Amino acid sequence: MTGPVTVRVVFGSLALERETVLDPNGVSDVVKSYLLVNTSHDGSVSVQASITPVRVVCQNTLNVALSGVKQSFKMRHTQSVDGRVQSAREALGLANAYMDAFDVMAKAMIEKEITAKQFNDIILAAYPKPEKDSKGAVKKWENKVDLINDIYTGEFNGMIAGNAWGAFNALTERLDWYRSSRGGNNESILAAASGFDPSINAEKNRLLKVVQNVMQIA
Repeated sequence: MTGPVTVRVVFGSLALERETVLDPNGVSDVVKSYLLVNTSHDGSVSVQASITPVRVVCQNTLNVALSGVKQSFKMRHTQSVDGRVQSAREALGLANAYMDAFDVMAKAMIEKEITAKQFNDIILAAYPKPEKDSKGAVKKWENKVDLINDIYTGEFNGMIAGNAWGAFNALTERLDWYRSSRGGNNESILAAASGFDPSINAEKNRLLKVVQNVMQIA
């Protein structure tokens, strides 16, 4: 009897020339773009490439789904060399289209000023206070709220506090760098912060919608 087969998944990132500079005459917040590529050694997993913007000052990945544009594509292992070249061209075209949409979204958010009360409303909409204090739920919630507030005005995010962009980045920075690791495995934190955790990416999409809904950003 053979044992379980382990599929080794490999991944890497390619830095693209495209970058976004938000509020260039003010805080000049730089977001660089990367093409994240993952596949498997045994060919069981398609080659997948995804465009991921990264906020430079805190290395915060901003994997979010944007309306009307694709963020990722897959390529079969069996493609010919010509097919791979064509796929590479498609990936670069996809990256530019995605970053065009990302630029519009990010600029609208950094131009949307928010008050301290509105930021608190965003936190409450994202993480409502527990109705019951089961197993210390209220204390855990309070600690989370305190941490998000600290990040919002802290070393890396303080420069963009006071607008919807800063609020969104405070929420996503907590996900990338301040969560507890799964089963004590710090690799899960690094994988999520690098943009390879689908559940974390989905949560960032949810948080983006929360900020946009509270601040009424289209």
